[in-house]
Amino acid sequence: MGAAGCRLAAAGVPADADPGGRLVSAATPRIAVLGTGANGAAIGADLTRAGLDVTFIEQWPAHVEAMRRNGVTVHTPSGTTVTPVTVIHLCEVAELREPFDIVFVVVKAYDTRWACELIKPLVKPDGLVVGLQNGMTLDDMADVMGAERTLAAVIEVAANMFEPGVVNQQAAAWFALGSFHPSTAGREREVADVLGHAGVVEISADIRSSKWMKLVVNAAELVPSAILDLPLADAERVPGMREFMVETGKEAVRTAVALGNRTIPIFGMEATADVSPDRFAEDLLEIVLDRYTLPDTMTTVLQDWRKGRRSEVDELNGLVARAQAGLGGRAPFNELVTGLAHRIERGELDAGPANIDLLVPAAAPDASTVG
Repeated sequence: MGAAGCRLAAAGVPADADPGGRLVSAATPRIAVLGTGANGAAIGADLTRAGLDVTFIEQWPAHVEAMRRNGVTVHTPSGTTVTPVTVIHLCEVAELREPFDIVFVVVKAYDTRWACELIKPLVKPDGLVVGLQNGMTLDDMADVMGAERTLAAVIEVAANMFEPGVVNQQAAAWFALGSFHPSTAGREREVADVLGHAGVVEISADIRSSKWMKLVVNAAELVPSAILDLPLADAERVPGMREFMVETGKEAVRTAVALGNRTIPIFGMEATADVSPDRFAEDLLEIVLDRYTLPDTMTTVLQDWRKGRRSEVDELNGLVARAQAGLGGRAPFNELVTGLAHRIERGELDAGPANIDLLVPAAAPDASTVG
């Protein structure tokens, strides 16, 4: 990690202030954003500007130092904001003593368990932890934190970060928030009132289904478009690619329904009781392409690969394939996406437009989902 990422910024700050120098009221809930990449940093900056007591917890040393020096810069289509923030490195978490009321976990889905274990001692007994993540992380979070301290959420936003301390947010954030255990029923509003400073918040009566619907569209667009090494809008225009993405999403929604979930509206969709699961998958993809995609929007998977990081494919397309296998069926489109992603991450295949030849044949009529 290096010493640069492990230096406290609190020296010389009054005892009644946080490390960022703000005076903190005892009545103000203490909030942590655990994982402050593009999404976490933008959300945390919004909450900070709203006057809330927010601590950023981050693992990228250069990003920590940039935020300490210059705050968080967020570029949006409507302008730029620069927000001074309180930020600590992961290695400084053990130095914290005051517990948090609300923790937003904004790390990769595969990092969920260790991140929750890290923050667990610093969450109040009646505090709440909320995962603003892709994938079905709610059960892992509840297993570590206890269901009585866990709420689940869906997030949709378009943002990227390639420079420490600088976020490019291309679309406003939308959130769904919900309880999935009797012990937290009715507490959604506590978090919604906070999260509303960062975007539109809806309360979901069936948050597990809501998260599956987000996974449906993630399976369709995140990894498939990255396999072509193209921004989402460019990938979607490659002949045959949109059809492939739709079929991948259809497999995911059929799997979700087979597991007992419902096709419930997300992203502000209108409720339509008579829409088939397959049509629902198409409608979800259309909304993402229309409302959350600019010409240069890159999916989080493409950003990860261009930074040399592994993707969340096993928590997205891989999850669909495993779940379908558990039902006694197959999800061949999602299996193909998962396999190609693994080849790219092992260095056996380069991501690039030529990979369309590996994807489009899969859309033949006999490549159907079983189960």
